[in-house]
Amino acid sequence: MARAPHHRKQKARPLPASTENTGSTVLGQPVFAQPHPTPDPMKFEIKHPSDDPAYKQIDVLNREHKLEPMPFPEPRNLPEPRLSLEDILGDGGATAAQKITQSGQLVFHSTGDTGNTRGPESQNLVADKLVNDFSDEDAKARPCFFFHLGDVIYSFGEAQYYYDQFYEPYRDYPAPIVALAGNHDGMVAPGANATTLTAFLENFCAAEFEVTPEAGSLSRTAQIQPGVFFTFEAPFVRILALYSNTLEDPGVIADNTVGNSQLAYLQTALERVKSEGFKGAVILAHHHPAYTVGSKHGWSVQMLSQIDAVC
Repeated sequence: MARAPHHRKQKARPLPASTENTGSTVLGQPVFAQPHPTPDPMKFEIKHPSDDPAYKQIDVLNREHKLEPMPFPEPRNLPEPRLSLEDILGDGGATAAQKITQSGQLVFHSTGDTGNTRGPESQNLVADKLVNDFSDEDAKARPCFFFHLGDVIYSFGEAQYYYDQFYEPYRDYPAPIVALAGNHDGMVAPGANATTLTAFLENFCAAEFEVTPEAGSLSRTAQIQPGVFFTFEAPFVRILALYSNTLEDPGVIADNTVGNSQLAYLQTALERVKSEGFKGAVILAHHHPAYTVGSKHGWSVQMLSQIDAVC
């Protein structure tokens, strides 16, 4: 892979003095953990105010059926946007993938809803456990990547909270983090002058490896996903990531507002699975749950029927 030139793209954005970084630094290779482990943060750099007033407005709009899913930018490289483990590991990707194949197993982390508005303590506990898994004596049992299932940032995916809720908690995580967008990553607060998914796209769907302003003084580069829906390929697994949009209820992947691009993608991706005779695991991943127990929060009969029809 050719190395990108080192330069700065100026993007003025206020950050705490201790994390100030006003431009995106483009690198030729991905960077993950900090060079040396650092202590857990005891507090957020930016205090997160209460979102209760915004949610009171949202609840009213929900009751009046005035909220709709929001259109989103199409990914790069349609009809099937693709990303591989080799892509996100950089120069050593092919060798790493070969070792995984030879070992006969793939281990990775996956969780979602990690955004936190109150403070870092609970997220630190989980992040420390994830990092500890890399100390397993059996090399083939160590995780290869983290596939995040959405809601990276609460409550409205704001750029100013990426440092506290994403970059700082995973500052010692020594592997790539791939993510699909949750409803909170794309939501826009009522009356806010914001565009859906802006910060998510900047930090997970960059065109090349770069350290964004949101990372502050930390080293992790933005992810190079082709968009909010894509196929992620690694040895033994193919993950078809979908974007179930911004509503609390229900999940939406296709309708008159957002179109049918995800259904067309899913058709293409599954046809390739079949034509190639892929023998590994095929996982369909989206933020809103396919089924829930005890409630119907997030559940969508329409979304399930659309997926079933394509399958």
